[in-house]
Amino acid sequence: MGTAEVILSVVVVVIIIVSLLSNVLVLICFLYNPEIRRQVPGLFNLNLTFCNLLLTVANMPLTLVGLLSRAQPGADGFCQIAGFLETFLSTNSMLSMAALSIDRWIAVVFPLRYHSKMRHKDAALVLGYTWAHSMSFSTVAACLSWVGYHRLYASCTLSNPRASSRTQFVVFTVFFHSFTFLLSFVVLCFTYLKVLKVARFHCKRIDVITMQTLVLLVDIHPSVRQRCLEEQRRRRQRATRKISTFIGTFMLCFAPYVITRIVELFPAVPIDPHWGIVSKCLAYSKAACDPFVYSLLRHQYKKTCTDIINRLLKRSSLNTSGRRLEQQGNSIPTAE
Repeated sequence: MGTAEVILSVVVVVIIIVSLLSNVLVLICFLYNPEIRRQVPGLFNLNLTFCNLLLTVANMPLTLVGLLSRAQPGADGFCQIAGFLETFLSTNSMLSMAALSIDRWIAVVFPLRYHSKMRHKDAALVLGYTWAHSMSFSTVAACLSWVGYHRLYASCTLSNPRASSRTQFVVFTVFFHSFTFLLSFVVLCFTYLKVLKVARFHCKRIDVITMQTLVLLVDIHPSVRQRCLEEQRRRRQRATRKISTFIGTFMLCFAPYVITRIVELFPAVPIDPHWGIVSKCLAYSKAACDPFVYSLLRHQYKKTCTDIINRLLKRSSLNTSGRRLEQQGNSIPTAE
């Protein structure tokens, strides 16, 4: 095994650990906080977490085994099941991100009609579509034997070893990525750019009010005036930074893998095997990024994590105090 394989193996292990811990933490916060469960975006986050956890447990270790052994992990039937699962989960996670962006768009652009437009029943219908969409592509690929071990990615994923059905596989691959990656990317761009437009409009209104106030307060201290101006600048940058994170992580993690899958359809174009595994690692890394991008960095989840930690520490301190009191009681001599 070369140095590149060792480095890639370590990267896969790190992704598995971070993805497993962070997604489990999101799930714990969802179960612990009833307020999160009552919110509609919580259902989309739960579905995304579910997909990421299954992908972490079921597919990433197989890629690690394939990378270390340079061979197919398990029998053909086992690898086909893993490939079906990988196709279903990756598609479902992309569509879940698109659903979250639609939810944010409705909440920001139509705030007064949000609760009537996005109810739990509506969210269940959207999730039903994401599952049906993901299941349809995965089932077609499995029925046509287009899932199996792919040496370029050291993974059980979409693969077509038969030359007789190459044309059909090319059409399916282009169609599949167009209606998963490209569709989700278009939805993300449309919704989040609309959200950014509304956010900037509100920032301008707040800036006008702030500047008018600063003009009226002629006796205000220069340091206070400077802090107000800095807060204006941070407010304008905050919305842009969040939108860039949502769209940027999606493109950075998924685009290299999808582009590699499309380029792979042209046999005349050579692809370095190390790059194939790197692109697969980037796609896997989205499962480790999602908990932070969509959940754990939000105030509500931070507060929930803090409450859980404080509760555990309090219980631990109470147990320690109880043991100390018991030991002190045992050490006191009894009068006879």
